[in-house]
Amino acid sequence: MPQGYEIDDPRVMAAEAPYTFFLPTAAGLAALAPGDMAKLLFRAIPPAAEWEIERMWVLIDRIDGDRLQGTLQNEPGDLPALKFGDRIDFERRQVAAIFWNEERAEEPAGAHPREYWERCLVELCLVENRLPVHYLYRDPPKPQGDSRFADSGWRIRGDYRGLDDSEIEARELKYVALGAVLNVDDSWLHLVDEPVGSAFIRDWETGKFVPDD
Repeated sequence: MPQGYEIDDPRVMAAEAPYTFFLPTAAGLAALAPGDMAKLLFRAIPPAAEWEIERMWVLIDRIDGDRLQGTLQNEPGDLPALKFGDRIDFERRQVAAIFWNEERAEEPAGAHPREYWERCLVELCLVENRLPVHYLYRDPPKPQGDSRFADSGWRIRGDYRGLDDSEIEARELKYVALGAVLNVDDSWLHLVDEPVGSAFIRDWETGKFVPDD
């Protein structure tokens, strides 16, 4: 069978985990120019034995509207149809990440999405069983040891309706990225910058969070 490849649309992956799979902003995509590099998601045809997708950089040298061209800057690991330096044609919507040309005076305004890698202490079942957030409060952040991501101070409980105190307290706790919780339930996103000392509980009749004193 002839060897080939296709370039995946990264918006599909981002839709599954929008707060941990960050795509370039619309402003960033619009500002792409020759000399910038775009990361693309290459899928082998037929499927490769080792990797489903290879993420590789392309150095842009030509732009025509939403069509872009450039040269591959990586040596594929298991994609026989491609090699370093090959010409690649692609669309703006297929760009998963951007590395700006170092000769730019400054990066375009609004080019970076906000990211949510700060840690929060969460009931593990909330993330693993995809429970909605029930209660959250913000403590002073604690040191995270060797982690390069700071503690946000947020402490978050999943839906505990119908449970007694002992069942709630028995739940396992773990530090995870804020984005991991937001991927499950982002109904509290508007609260993420509330100060230390804040506490909120969900009103299940309205679905909204109300201050808890």
